[in-house]
This record gives sequence, C-alpha cells and structure tokens, in this order.
Amino acid sequence: MRLLNASGCLDALAAPEVARELDGFVTKTVTPLPREGAAPPRIAETAHGMLNAIGLANPGRERFLADHLPRLRELGVPVWVSVGGFCADDYAETCSRLTDIEAVELNLSCPNVDEAADSAAEIVAACRSATPLPLYAKLSAAHPDIAEVARAVAAAGADGLSLVNTLRGTALDKQLRPMLARGSGGYSGPALKPVALHAVRVCAEATGLPIVGMGGVASGRDALEFLACGARDVALGTVLFSDPGAPARVRSELAAACADAGVASPDDAVGIAKTPETGEKITA
Repeated sequence: MRLLNASGCLDALAAPEVARELDGFVTKTVTPLPREGAAPPRIAETAHGMLNAIGLANPGRERFLADHLPRLRELGVPVWVSVGGFCADDYAETCSRLTDIEAVELNLSCPNVDEAADSAAEIVAACRSATPLPLYAKLSAAHPDIAEVARAVAAAGADGLSLVNTLRGTALDKQLRPMLARGSGGYSGPALKPVALHAVRVCAEATGLPIVGMGGVASGRDALEFLACGARDVALGTVLFSDPGAPARVRSELAAACADAGVASPDDAVGIAKTPETGEKITA
C-alpha cells in the first residue's frame, strides 16, 4: 500500500517535510492556461468536514512544466501530476508533455468549474494515445452509477482509478448567507467516507483496476477500511490541513488496526470485505 495526498490538499514546495512522509505526491490540477480560480472566500469549515471552491487555481501548463515540476522532482518523492482541462485535447496535450513522473491523475470530476468537459471515456482515450505513463481517472461519486463510468474509463485505457473527488455542498453563516463566494463548493472530510467506501467497493468489483481510495481518511482504521473495500493505495486529504503529521500517524495506526482486525499486513487487507449478497471477497 502506498500513502499519497489528495490533489490540492498539500503544497509540497511549501511543506516539503510533509511531502517526504508520503509514498507519492499528487500535484494540484494543472490546466493549459493559468487560472486565478474562484473569488474568496473559497474555504469554509463545517461541522463534519470542509467546503472548498478553489476553482482549479494554478499557474498553467507552461509555468508548471518549466518551474514547478523540476522543483518537485528534487524532493525525492514520486510525483503524480493531476491534469485538467475543458476538452479531451486539453488533457491529451498536457499528458504528451509530461515525462519522468510516476503517474498522471486525470481530474474528471471537479465540482467547482462550470465549463463542461467531454465524456470521461473520451478524455481517457485521448490521453492514452498521448502518453505511455500510467493513467488514473479521478471520478465523482455524484454520478448515479459510478461503476458504469469506471467500466467506461477502464475500457478506454485507464490503468487505475482515484476515488473519490469531493461532492457539491453548501454551508450558511449566522446571517444565513452562503459561506463561500460561489455559494457552493466541494465537500470533503469525515462525512464523505461512507460514500467513498461505496464507490471504491463497487468500482473494484466492476473493473478490478488498482484504486487509490480517498474521502474522509483521518486514521489508520479509515485507511484499512478503504483497503478492505478494494483500494490498493490510500490518499489523505482534508486531514492534512489540520494535522501535517498525519502521514506518520496514519501509518502507525494502520499497523495497529491490521492487528486488531486479524490481518497480517495492509496488502493482505485489500478486497477482504465480503459482500453481504454473495459472501465473496471483493475483486481487486
């Protein structure tokens, strides 16, 4: 099992000591042109999580490739680049320019951008033609049948899945006004975990692809549950904002959680949860 960060939840150049505690660093989503993102306020805490409406703020492809990526490589941590865009060609062009990285994560599910992208499968197919690098499709649990989308991107050439992105939500202040300037944003945190576990379980069963599970992971037990549902790797997101020491803590807790559950190792836990209908181990 590898421990990663969820895209956008850690600035490795600002906190290299945290990034080096991970088995891989996932960048913020890179788009062809620079984006200032949404107007502030862009982050709001809620009772059981966090809302964000960053709007894919990033320096753009050219500056990322010329400045950010070389500096990230110097950290000594495998780099995953999150790629975004507004049509399949946007994604494919960025993928074709990427070299010497661990993997590409295709952001197919940002809740804070109004422009509609092409279908997930079309984007994956275009990127598959543009790069030999491993492609992980990041999907949203907001789709009524996420397993169907997972099968489509698998058929189009995805090597793995990142599950899940945030869900759209709204929070109000004391004056009953939206706390975010956009009105709504992407919801993350502990309350997202049951939704994410479901997505991991059904997509593991549907595709058998390697899955990076994320969504409310704050402890070793949380990580173990994602593995049991079929994830092979786990990413930390919202917890990194409040606990930069989470990577080391979660690793330690995961070992204890495995012992408590009678599992020899994290890798032995992958897919071990049994479906109530069949009693069979989840395919992963």
